[in-house]
Amino acid sequence: MSLRVHGIQSCDTCRKARKWLVDAGLEHQWIELRESRPSRADVERWLDAVGPDVLVNRRSTTWRSLPEADRPGVESPGVVDLLVQHPTLIKRPLFERDGEFRAGFGDAQRRWLLEG
Repeated sequence: MSLRVHGIQSCDTCRKARKWLVDAGLEHQWIELRESRPSRADVERWLDAVGPDVLVNRRSTTWRSLPEADRPGVESPGVVDLLVQHPTLIKRPLFERDGEFRAGFGDAQRRWLLEG
């Protein structure tokens, strides 16, 4: 079992998640979204797994700074290009383990991480 964590170093939630993973003794590989931008295939796979309502972080500073005309509906095909172009719009952290994905860092994600 290999746990990969996609996130942004400056994100408070990502920092909390990484600390929690270390404290829980869970080995993981960190993938910095700004340095290792996701491919279209990655984004499509994540959208299929967690859904656009979860994956697109409409509370992010990046989303709020986009002109209204540049904000496609989360169900539209343009959302893939938007997430590839602006990886900071991806809900973080994004956990990947054995082909399964979870976005965010709440109780449900912690339980899922501990089950693995």
